[in-house]
Amino acid sequence: MRRRKVNKHMLYLIYERTKRLGIFFLLTASLMAVEIQSPEDAVNIAGKQRMYTQRMLKDYAMVGMGNTFGNPGKDLQQITDEFTDHLTSLKAYAKKEATKKSLDEVAALWKPLQKTLKETPAVSKAGTLQEDLEMLLKASDTATKYFTEETGNASGKIVNMAGRQRMLSQRMASLYMLKVWGVKDPKFKTKLDDALKLFKTSLETLEKSPLNNDEITALLAKVKRSFVFFEMMNRSKSKFVPTLIYKKSNDILKNMNSVTQLYVKSETK
Repeated sequence: MRRRKVNKHMLYLIYERTKRLGIFFLLTASLMAVEIQSPEDAVNIAGKQRMYTQRMLKDYAMVGMGNTFGNPGKDLQQITDEFTDHLTSLKAYAKKEATKKSLDEVAALWKPLQKTLKETPAVSKAGTLQEDLEMLLKASDTATKYFTEETGNASGKIVNMAGRQRMLSQRMASLYMLKVWGVKDPKFKTKLDDALKLFKTSLETLEKSPLNNDEITALLAKVKRSFVFFEMMNRSKSKFVPTLIYKKSNDILKNMNSVTQLYVKSETK
């Protein structure tokens, strides 16, 4: 009987230690989720931060409208955590003073936004949130440009442009989501037109890149087909359902993310 009690106690101690270690490793894995291995990789991660600003807005609007397609609530929580983790990694990797200062500005803008994004979405707050995320987008774009300069080569510019397409896919979607939700934005048409124009001209540039291989070319062709939907949406007077916008924007995001990573790999081989 005594031996049995000792074994139970030992098992309990092992369980408690394992549980604590499990939590430690889980937290450590989260904090070390992004390991930046090259200047091009830094451009990719910094560029992804731009995309997150618009994706968070899209998710916020979807949750606010009560639309659960794609589980936007879970996605919003995940990418807010990733934004913080990525920012930590970028600050640790940054070498030049100007780059570090730009990331400090991103961090200052990001801090109050985290609280807003955790609150229950409300249409009355959406306009202000859009403006705040717009400032965060611009600050993140500046940081990305500094990282692009640090690469010192043409591939950095291509990675930057491909990464920006990810952001534009979410920007086009988030703008339309806010409109459907009832958020009044007098600059809506201008913002959407500008996003569509920049996406189209950038796609044409990427299609001509000497860094392209068969896989990249095929992915860009898929992106082009998906983008036609947004051009049709902009010309049409009909209302498109949020779920369709959500899906199409994520299709472009997925493919452009793959393209961006392939550009990074082609330079770091």
